[in-house]
Amino acid sequence: MTDVAGPETRPPNPEDLRRRCEDVVLAWRDRLVAASHDLHAHPELAFEEHRSAAVVAALLRDADFDVTVGVWGLDTAIEAVYGDGDMTVTLCAEYDALPGIGHGCGHNIIATAGAGAAIALSRVADELGIRVKLLGTPAEEKGAGKAHLLEAGAWEDATVSLMVHPGPGIVAPTAGISTQSRDRFRVEFTGRAAHAAAAPTAGINAGDAATIMQVAIGLLRQHLPDTVRVSAVTLSGGDVSNIIPATAVVEAEVRSFDMTETADIKKRVLACVDGAATATGCGYSITPVDPVYEPLIQYPFLADRFDAALEHRGRVITPIDRALGGGSTDMGNVSQVVPSIHPMIGVMGSTSAPHTADFARDAVTPAADDAIVDGAYALAAAVVDLATDPDARAAVTELKRNRAPGATRKPAYGEAPAPG
Repeated sequence: MTDVAGPETRPPNPEDLRRRCEDVVLAWRDRLVAASHDLHAHPELAFEEHRSAAVVAALLRDADFDVTVGVWGLDTAIEAVYGDGDMTVTLCAEYDALPGIGHGCGHNIIATAGAGAAIALSRVADELGIRVKLLGTPAEEKGAGKAHLLEAGAWEDATVSLMVHPGPGIVAPTAGISTQSRDRFRVEFTGRAAHAAAAPTAGINAGDAATIMQVAIGLLRQHLPDTVRVSAVTLSGGDVSNIIPATAVVEAEVRSFDMTETADIKKRVLACVDGAATATGCGYSITPVDPVYEPLIQYPFLADRFDAALEHRGRVITPIDRALGGGSTDMGNVSQVVPSIHPMIGVMGSTSAPHTADFARDAVTPAADDAIVDGAYALAAAVVDLATDPDARAAVTELKRNRAPGATRKPAYGEAPAPG
């Protein structure tokens, strides 16, 4: 008696699954664009994004995700989950804005592209054997929301993590895009108040200490590598001219593509602080403003497949002769512990620099709407390729299997420097 073969089980066809993802994104285009415009019209700052979180959550609920707002210890964080496959794909949606200029970094595009990718992947999740999770991640601009979410365990189940960020109209290879680490801290100088005319010798001028710190940093910059950035702003340094200020506050930050270099440069900046305090007789204290933002690592397979998907959408990748960098993102912290990508999607025709009122205007144009669609599709297509490529899937699955429990739960803050 011969064996009777059962029905043949064919592996999923990536080309077909990518096409279906594209169809889903296009079908949802009007709702994604409407949500983007809604976010843009109602900008909210870090940790205050209650309305924005509700807008994004509504999209995912309409797509039959299991959605919770207020998770992992943050009131404006979202977790939306679909499916139960053995590979968890975590997409990130940012929706905080900048003070004064609103969505000058285009987070309305980030949020809706992430949501569109999650919805597209949910429609093929069973065939791919994946669990789709969208994390709404507050406070990227100020506060490092992802660092807090990491510490709480939001990426413990993640196999890979993806998001897309808008920028001016250039399509650069994802692998060539990097970001700097950033350590931001606040210095408070403490002196002694006195009448500026009647008793100036009785005063210890904290405002002078802030000025000397700024001048010292300015002189230090000549001796720093071109890839390093040091910025400082005096937040307060006195109230009226006839009182010698007893306190002054300066907020400063150090950026570099290398964490060790960032730490070394920070020591030199703190020497400027100490020198300013010594020169004026002030005391000082130093406190972190945000968790440290870490450098971004692009996962090569996902980066390559994202770029290929953009080309499918008619975008031409422009080779670059150096890495595009500058700026910082808390997605860097995620990429240090989970295979990730954070590519750029060009708002074609825009020549405005991010973090400007001009780019805020560009972030709600027809070209910005196209960036939502192309970005959402490219993220979904990259995941399809990963999930259907046996070697690539095995590689990321093995990385997660070998990751120690709690490895993604890095403390958001390290130890603060000792007071001066």
